[in-house]
Amino acid sequence: EFEKNFADFCRCKHAVGVGNGTDALWFALQAVGVGKGDEVITAPNSFIATAEAISFCGAKPVFVDVDERTYTIDPSLIEKAITSRTKAIIPVHLYGQMADMDPIMELAKRHGLFVIEDACQAHGSEYKGRKAGGIGNAGCFSFYPGKNLGAYGEAGAVVTHNAEMAAKIRVLRDHGQSKKYYHDLVGWNDRMDGIQGAILGAKLRHLPAWNEARRQNAQLYTKLLSGADGVILPREVEHGKHIYHIYAIRVKNRERLIDHLTGKGISCGIHYPVPIHLQEAYQFLGLKKGSFPVAEKCAEEFVSLPMFPELTEEQIEYVATGIGSFMN
Repeated sequence: EFEKNFADFCRCKHAVGVGNGTDALWFALQAVGVGKGDEVITAPNSFIATAEAISFCGAKPVFVDVDERTYTIDPSLIEKAITSRTKAIIPVHLYGQMADMDPIMELAKRHGLFVIEDACQAHGSEYKGRKAGGIGNAGCFSFYPGKNLGAYGEAGAVVTHNAEMAAKIRVLRDHGQSKKYYHDLVGWNDRMDGIQGAILGAKLRHLPAWNEARRQNAQLYTKLLSGADGVILPREVEHGKHIYHIYAIRVKNRERLIDHLTGKGISCGIHYPVPIHLQEAYQFLGLKKGSFPVAEKCAEEFVSLPMFPELTEEQIEYVATGIGSFMN
């Protein structure tokens, strides 16, 4: 029931529930045939799960720097990264804002590539009136408890318009079974628990209102912080709908600001302090600091402010006052 309702929410024909968002990406890549020796283009400023899914297919992640305005992959840089081994592109819809999908889809069509949307932070985000997950060959979602739509534990889903792709992922998530004890593929044990489906189904009805509350909170943050010296605020592109899974500002003296806010009882986060290409796990790629300067600069400056639907106006004003007094 949840799969049907979530497919409708994303304006897709099919949704397949799986154990988590990482496996959603992994299965989607397998379903389009990504394997050993292939390359998959993505952004370096995502959570490491995006690259892990590529690696577990036996493929190589190839990173492209991001647009400094949106923090999503820069479409103008993708073509230079395409080689004869490139099989797919994974645009990451970061913090609740979708990547610039039209030029990505045009590039993919021209070069015969698949597009898998990493929509793990974009439950209900829109691009030119189209929902996250429904533009590429597939869209992958995480329902980790902290997401805009969160389960009571781990869960994820793949959405797609392609019936064959959905059918293959259903087989992959269930030990490769087309029917019980008949295994067509080497699969994995990755079914979504029924209890998570029930919880997500109950919460899905409230998601549009929760997203709208986040957007209202973001607007108030932006209004109150617009005059703070040295603070770069997130931007919502005109053709998109940002659902603010994270409201991240950028400042030069991040650690001092976080210490200052912590002293006032305000908890902040950093998403993410180290780009994937500089993680120890991916040193074998031979990429060094300076490889992707925009992603690296942003990683050094991001501070994620408190963001959830139930924030009160007084709480947002308290956070903004704390930031303003420190920065000014």
